[in-house]
Amino acid sequence: MLKNNLFFGLSMFCLIILLSACGPQRDNVEVEEGTVNDEIPEKPEELNVWAWDNVLEPLKMLAEKYTEETGIKVNVIVGDNANLTLDAPAGKGPDIYYETHDRMGERYVQGVVSELTLTDEQLSGYQESALEGFTYEGELLGIPSSLETIGLLYNKSLIPEAPETVEELNNYAEELTNPSNDEYGFLTITSDFYFMYPFLTSGNGYVFGEDEQGSYNTSDIGLTEDDVIQGANLVYSWHEDGFIPESINDDIMSSLFSNGQVGAITSGPWAVEGFRESLGDDLAIAPLPTYNGEHLESFLGVKGFAVSEYSENKYWATDLALFMTNAENSQTMFEDYNLIPARTDVTVDDELYEGFQEQIQFASPMPNIPEMAQVWDPMEDALVFISQGDDPKAVLEEAVDYIKAQISLMGGSN
Repeated sequence: MLKNNLFFGLSMFCLIILLSACGPQRDNVEVEEGTVNDEIPEKPEELNVWAWDNVLEPLKMLAEKYTEETGIKVNVIVGDNANLTLDAPAGKGPDIYYETHDRMGERYVQGVVSELTLTDEQLSGYQESALEGFTYEGELLGIPSSLETIGLLYNKSLIPEAPETVEELNNYAEELTNPSNDEYGFLTITSDFYFMYPFLTSGNGYVFGEDEQGSYNTSDIGLTEDDVIQGANLVYSWHEDGFIPESINDDIMSSLFSNGQVGAITSGPWAVEGFRESLGDDLAIAPLPTYNGEHLESFLGVKGFAVSEYSENKYWATDLALFMTNAENSQTMFEDYNLIPARTDVTVDDELYEGFQEQIQFASPMPNIPEMAQVWDPMEDALVFISQGDDPKAVLEEAVDYIKAQISLMGGSN
């Protein structure tokens, strides 16, 4: 049932071993009360930042502010983080680069990210879960900038009040769904594990267990627990009852919701402004509903800055990353660019984004270990088969067996 990635797995295993062997000797970056090893290094003439295209302009703006304060020129360009393993050792890489927290394990294995040692004062104000996302094997590897998770977006002209339970959501689905007119009470992408994770793990389900030190145990995969099977049956019921069409995808769902043909969907902050424009005051956002009395726990995504292990100016690179993510600049990034801050000392004064803020309380960082890459495709395949009526228990067991086999090929736990 699940596609064979044997060759890919063996290649990845060899690549990881090679990169680990070739990686640099790591030095912890300490930035404590203005000192590194009790001495402030001389300011460099310039620092280089690799950004993503969608944050290029705001990061250039912050870079200009940093130059004004320090006199250090900051070059911000669109960089391809996939090239870090080649460009960084060759001296062509950045001092800091913009990255998602779930790539930190991979970057650590590749040897292109520095371990950071910061004081409690410097870390004050950052969301604890955001710092957790950038922590790998007990080491802080990045400084968080923004957060995202999914919430329940709904059209108040169809659903006046946010459904507080999945049962209420299903009632709206039954009441409002008329497939012949492309009208639906509730839509979500049932083939996407990212969106289905909350419904599958509402009880005792989980992706990876943790050992006594809090590190992920890749031999303990909790995607065949009874609660996960119950969640899978819920997913199937949406298709069986005709509430969600089998061929649904994000483009179709977003178009129908924008046109006022759907009562509620699950989506994230990236979609808010488009829906605000199409739905106006009818748009509302709430945390995900409860299921069997439990808050649905979504994945938390954290974006921020990593300091390159190959940077020759790690002290000032870290200082720049702290500057770009401080309270004042995080406030600016939200007000001007709608990026939810990874801080507790910044006000999110927008009713729509407050719904995501509430859901963040019930979100946990997506696992940031390399083995997580082996979970997505098998679970996507499993969800497709479940939506078509295959036995959830058998499908999930096969998916987990496949995930474990792929992790074994990477050199992970058995």
